Amino acid sequence: MSSRISLIACAVAGLAFVTPLHAADLLPATAPQPQAEQPNGWTFSFAPYFWVAGLDGKTQVFGLPTVDINQSFSDILKDLDFAFMAAGDARYDRFSIFTDIIYARITTDAATPRGVIADEVDLKSVTFSSLLGVGYTVYEDPKARLDVVAGARYWHVETTISLSGGLIGNLSRTDTGNWVDGIVGVKGNYALTDTVYLTGWGMIGAGGADLDWDVLAGVGYKFNDTISAVAGYRALGVNYSNDGFTYDTIEHGPILGAVIRF
Repeated sequence: MSSRISLIACAVAGLAFVTPLHAADLLPATAPQPQAEQPNGWTFSFAPYFWVAGLDGKTQVFGLPTVDINQSFSDILKDLDFAFMAAGDARYDRFSIFTDIIYARITTDAATPRGVIADEVDLKSVTFSSLLGVGYTVYEDPKARLDVVAGARYWHVETTISLSGGLIGNLSRTDTGNWVDGIVGVKGNYALTDTVYLTGWGMIGAGGADLDWDVLAGVGYKFNDTISAVAGYRALGVNYSNDGFTYDTIEHGPILGAVIRF
């Protein structure tokens, strides 16, 4: 956890002299599924998923030096407190509304090298992203569908560093970033057989962040008209920086989910 140790070291050196800073201000839509004929009225889907994602990039909090991040999924899993990931989709004819929510809370602690300034440092990181968008089908036949999409993604990233013991005693500071990015892109699917299909999307945007992008390629298996499973690989990147707070990262790794249609 070299990145976390570096961040803790920076915090121990400067946290006692830092006042809270107010920085201006975590998957895309449910994978579409092949269908032999156009349904009548609204159709809905709900897709909980599990993303085995590592994290690369750099972060900065409290105006302290920037810290490089290079964490595998196994590194993150050891300190993961809670995570929730799910997507939803509502479709009527060629029009659709979709949403996606990612929440993760990670906590780690470490003893300071000499225990003089503080005996222990706790680091808690919370990441939340929520995507809301609309889509329009520009091409559809019995085997394939292609949608153009547009929407907005809200981000909340929060880091809390707490010191205990030593010369400082008990001290805690929290730095946060909250912002919204507009996105545009495409998503679609292609049926290889009656039960197996390819699916994917690509989205890009900006707003509060300088860049916000998201890509996925996957394979789905349709058990019946109600339940499908999807496995693939996803990468999600964002580059945000404001007032001493930086979150410039790429999450990437395999993804596995279930799609329930009703």
